[in-house]
Amino acid sequence: MPDVTIANARLLTLRGEASPRRGEAMQDLGEIEHGWLSVENARICGIGEGSPPESQIADVVLDLDGRVVLPTWIDCHTHACWAGSRLQEWADLLAGASYTDILKAGGGILSTVKNVREAPQNLLTADLLARTGRMQVHGTGVVEVKSGYGLSTESEIKMLRAIHEVSQDADLQIIGTFLGAHAIDPDQADFVDHVIEDTLPAVVDEFPGITCDAYLETAAWSLDDTRRLFARAIELGCPVRLHTDQFNSLGGVPMAIEMGARSVDHLETITQPDIASLGSSDTIAVLLPASGFHLDGRYAPGRRLIDAGAAVAIATNFNPGSAPTPSMPLTIALACRRCGLSPAEAITAAIWNAAVVLGIDNEAGSLEVGKRANVQVIDERDPRAIAWEFGSVPPPIVLLDGQPVQFLAESSDEESE
Repeated sequence: MPDVTIANARLLTLRGEASPRRGEAMQDLGEIEHGWLSVENARICGIGEGSPPESQIADVVLDLDGRVVLPTWIDCHTHACWAGSRLQEWADLLAGASYTDILKAGGGILSTVKNVREAPQNLLTADLLARTGRMQVHGTGVVEVKSGYGLSTESEIKMLRAIHEVSQDADLQIIGTFLGAHAIDPDQADFVDHVIEDTLPAVVDEFPGITCDAYLETAAWSLDDTRRLFARAIELGCPVRLHTDQFNSLGGVPMAIEMGARSVDHLETITQPDIASLGSSDTIAVLLPASGFHLDGRYAPGRRLIDAGAAVAIATNFNPGSAPTPSMPLTIALACRRCGLSPAEAITAAIWNAAVVLGIDNEAGSLEVGKRANVQVIDERDPRAIAWEFGSVPPPIVLLDGQPVQFLAESSDEESE
């Protein structure tokens, strides 16, 4: 017998083609206007139209009166493991400083590096657990967390150990990524060679198959050095991803496509030829509109990317310097208003395509029999409201692996205008 049955719901299943979705496929949410879903032993055991059959009715039945039900969000790009504060830098930004000015003055990433190096692992673990809890409140069921604030073999591994430890304790699923190429440490001689020849192999020895990421930018890693890093990572069996075209377009997109990168992330300054190249590639464009909201009002051209045939995902980029938000619903609202996505495209980008970026689409990213029962209920009856309303209340019901991690008092029916 199922553990939980959801009935009388408007289901957004996101069932569809198995590859990353692009073009018109991003508009198709696999909707069942009036349907049911049942859960047993952390998995979806039944789903269908109309009322659930007798064999799929559990002792616990949630009658949702037409409310929207969909998979939990998959936040495929975050830097949620950090120590210390960057509030003074935010004050400097408000006073007119640019993010690149702050980086060149030794602030930004390097200020957090100092704090992370000094922090014990148990502090990183506690802070990350608290942050992922806030993400979960907003309906996130899977979160990718990068290292990159250590910039030494010891500190990078300390971060990844903290991320792994939290993954064992948190309700949501956490996936670690190695970002030792986040910045250039000016105090380490031959830093690039050290990351490629020493830190990367040491990380892979402890975390085999971990994804390797890099930040390609004028104040960070160069194109040639990133190519060397990726070549070594691929030799060691690691998928690769790339931060690129945030402030400058330096050739990262074609290089990433050539090397089979899973994603290129940011893309605020992407060129039209590179948009066209992405549209005919398997590499996914990950948009991070919270950075534009927090920093400088620049946003990736999501509409042009989708119209060119690119597969697009979105993520919070949750970090202390450029995107201090745990909220995927806010990210969706920004993607629609500032990147040109439709609500349906933004939902697909925040769930299915994000699952493909992380390589977990066989387990998560859609409501289908056999998949993990990561389900959220939205207190709305029209899915467009997910993107229309921002700064809203959390989803009233969140199930992760079939267990209720959030069960708020049911709000009243929609008021008339």
